[in-house]
Amino acid sequence: MAILNNDSGKYAANIVQVCGGPTMSADFKPIYDKFAKRIIWIDGEVCPGAFQMNTAWYHSVPERDPIFGPHTHNDCDELIGFFSSDPENPYDLGGEIEFTIDDEPHLLTKSSIIFVPAGVSHNPMRILKVDRPIFHFSVITKTAYEGVDTYE
Repeated sequence: MAILNNDSGKYAANIVQVCGGPTMSADFKPIYDKFAKRIIWIDGEVCPGAFQMNTAWYHSVPERDPIFGPHTHNDCDELIGFFSSDPENPYDLGGEIEFTIDDEPHLLTKSSIIFVPAGVSHNPMRILKVDRPIFHFSVITKTAYEGVDTYE
């Protein structure tokens, strides 16, 4: 079987290689662009049936603190990850992130995956220090990210 380009074949639409996602507010986008670079967003609108996932690089401390406010997803779980960009030291985050789960703040200095069960409040999130880019992702076990606008 021949190897296909990503624009042909039965599953070409399942391979997402461009940035997408919801439009950020006109007030928040300039703030976001100064500390982060969204990479790829997938959800049921981009690829029918897919659950929602967002990926980004955090490359500096944002001017707004906290950057994301508290919220809850009552009908789905969420995974949130922060990873080192140093392949020689993959557990050293290269920065500091304060992440709150159910009013319990945690200081992250190592690569981390956080499981947030449905109905559990999480955030605010504070990016306190960035020595080198930090890879971030979030996954919602639904086909769309719904709920409060955490950008405002």
